[in-house]
Amino acid sequence: MMCWEIGLLVATLQRNYDAVVIGSGPNGLAAAITIARTGRSVAIFEGQETIGGGTRSAELTLPGFVHDLCSAVHPLGVSSPFFRNLPLAEHGLEWIHPLAPLAHPLDDSTAVLLERTVKSTAANLGEDASRYTRLMNPLVRDWPKLEGVLLGPLKLARHPIAAARFGLHAMRSGSSVAKHTFRGPRARALFAGIAAHSVLPLEEVPSASFGIVLQTVAHTWFARGGSQSIANALASYLRSLGGEIFTNTPIESLEQLPAGRAILCDVTPRQLVRIAGASLADGFRRDLERYRYGPGVCKVDWALETPIPWKATECLRAGTVHLGGALEEIAASERAPWLGEVAERPFVLLAQPTLFDPSRAPSGKHIAWAYCHVPNGSSFDASARIEEQVERFAPGFRERILKRSVMVASGLALHNPNLVGGDIGGGAVNLAQFFFRPTWRRYRTPAKGLYFCSASTPPGGGVHGLCGYLAAQAALRDIF
Repeated sequence: MMCWEIGLLVATLQRNYDAVVIGSGPNGLAAAITIARTGRSVAIFEGQETIGGGTRSAELTLPGFVHDLCSAVHPLGVSSPFFRNLPLAEHGLEWIHPLAPLAHPLDDSTAVLLERTVKSTAANLGEDASRYTRLMNPLVRDWPKLEGVLLGPLKLARHPIAAARFGLHAMRSGSSVAKHTFRGPRARALFAGIAAHSVLPLEEVPSASFGIVLQTVAHTWFARGGSQSIANALASYLRSLGGEIFTNTPIESLEQLPAGRAILCDVTPRQLVRIAGASLADGFRRDLERYRYGPGVCKVDWALETPIPWKATECLRAGTVHLGGALEEIAASERAPWLGEVAERPFVLLAQPTLFDPSRAPSGKHIAWAYCHVPNGSSFDASARIEEQVERFAPGFRERILKRSVMVASGLALHNPNLVGGDIGGGAVNLAQFFFRPTWRRYRTPAKGLYFCSASTPPGGGVHGLCGYLAAQAALRDIF
């Protein structure tokens, strides 16, 4: 840190702010924006050199190839009620929608596509077309009524019939919905792959809820230029409101912060115990120490000579590709990390953004991003198994690789401390933590003026800013 930067930081620490935020991920930025929009003073302190937390981009492989360090695909980005109300386009954010949100190739050299509409998706599903339509049409129709309930903490629904219809399907296991709703392998595989975003064994409740919500939203969006563009737009808007951001400033204790009437922490329970342990009641600290993290991920980024040579060429229409074959194989893969194992044939989530945003690679070249679930904290390099899965559905893929970058689960926290053991969701979404995360207090703590605003609070993981927005709303009600 330069001398003038040290002087600026010292002066900052002597100031008083209405609110201080730890962490500049999308939720920290959302919390700061929510308070700054009321005319109050806000400062964010970020430990890394660049802002963004899980929404950062960098040249991980070769010059000119822009990869996403953590998240790459943002199904809840455009549909976030919070983001929709911000002028982010005026601050440089442009969303890109692939021709199809998702492809799921099968071993018969065909692929099932999740399309933009229920009707066009159903056309992929053969004997299950009418079953898919009966399941999804009411949910899509009811989404505007459900959005405020599902994308936030548990509360009474204003539209109980719509909520009950959703709950009948969502509060089940992914395997149950796949097996009992559909008859054929195509629809079952498609739903299983989407439900696997829960990072739960597919036999556990509420893994079905992830499949239901993501199929209902049915959007896969990239931010033009990479995920960093989301953080940059949020930061630009915050600064236009008078908010301040300080990078290269890791916070190890609350005493490092300037005075603030509210402190909002975009951190997981483990970090808060370290930062604020002395300020927390013993019982609450024990609750946080019992918080459960989910499996981690092993992530691979590739610089590619050409697009991926999919056997099912319709995969080239999709922004995201799920690699895992049939329901039974996906279920076995997702069970393995909870047993301390890495599946021999892991379920792989892959994104291919340069098919729709060529600005992220040199002319004619491409990038791809993929991960699989592994035990929390694992140092196992699963890249060979991931690439075998890609080769299975795209023979000759390895010949297209110019360079790869691998991040194992145990190393992800070096890029973002919130990725404890490689858990990208801010904590397991087992039934208890699905409803009450990180504790029954949700955004609040027993310490006056101290709040959680990370993905460890409702509605959980994803780039939507709602955890930060709802935490800031709680602080505004309590303090200001």
